[in-house]
Amino acid sequence: MMENNWENFLRNLGEWHGSFTSVSLKGELLESTPSILTLEGFENNTLVRFRLRRFSSADYREPALSDYSQDYRSLGRQAIFFETGAFSKGTMQVAPSSEFGAEYGFVAENRRLRFVQLYDKQGDLNNLILIREFRANTNASERSPLTVDQLLGQWQGTAHTAYSEWQPSETCTTFSEFKDIGGGYFQQHLSIGSLTHTSTIRAEANTLHIEESSPRKILLLSDGCAINSPLHITHRQSFSVEMSWLVQENERQRLIRTYNDKGEWISATHVIEHRVG
Repeated sequence: MMENNWENFLRNLGEWHGSFTSVSLKGELLESTPSILTLEGFENNTLVRFRLRRFSSADYREPALSDYSQDYRSLGRQAIFFETGAFSKGTMQVAPSSEFGAEYGFVAENRRLRFVQLYDKQGDLNNLILIREFRANTNASERSPLTVDQLLGQWQGTAHTAYSEWQPSETCTTFSEFKDIGGGYFQQHLSIGSLTHTSTIRAEANTLHIEESSPRKILLLSDGCAINSPLHITHRQSFSVEMSWLVQENERQRLIRTYNDKGEWISATHVIEHRVG
């Protein structure tokens, strides 16, 4: 994957109309800014020009509120692009009194879905941004808001993991099961290769609380999006951050970034899984 990082990046080329929407820590959609993002290839796609314009309204006829451009001939080590064009990038090293951030992006035909997840200098989750994008001049549409019922059942798939130190990427099978155990509680079982984890989850509106020694929560959002966040991070304890997208009723994709107990970024994983039961 990392060997083909640039080629995978090129799957994002195009003109994408969308919006940047702030999300509260309770999963409420707040203010939204319409946008046009263009990724255009030049010189046989060895140069890609990034341009992001933000507008006051979605008809795009008024002058842009901001207009930013940048040329790319290579990608930073913190940005991993997978075969579908999905990507994750973020902070390389968690450090005391420093902010932490991760960005995720999925590509499916004429749709892109991205998310930015930010933590403050104290390591607390404090800023979330949902970015929904549609390829220009297509009839691509937004998916419905994600619900708990859509997660129920068994899912099988494949995980592709790329590592920060450029060691060879790995592919393994995945399995997950999400079931209702009554009283507003659910049980989630996850396995990626030989790693397994089972959690008890409490549902409250569109928030799923994972009540463990290191509490986490999953926000179920518009467009089939879910963001899985530790409530607090530190460079002294390993953790992962994650986004998922219900691309279709029976297909879900996940992006996971993993950090060790020194705060070092270790890996990025892309999971594609399908409902099997």
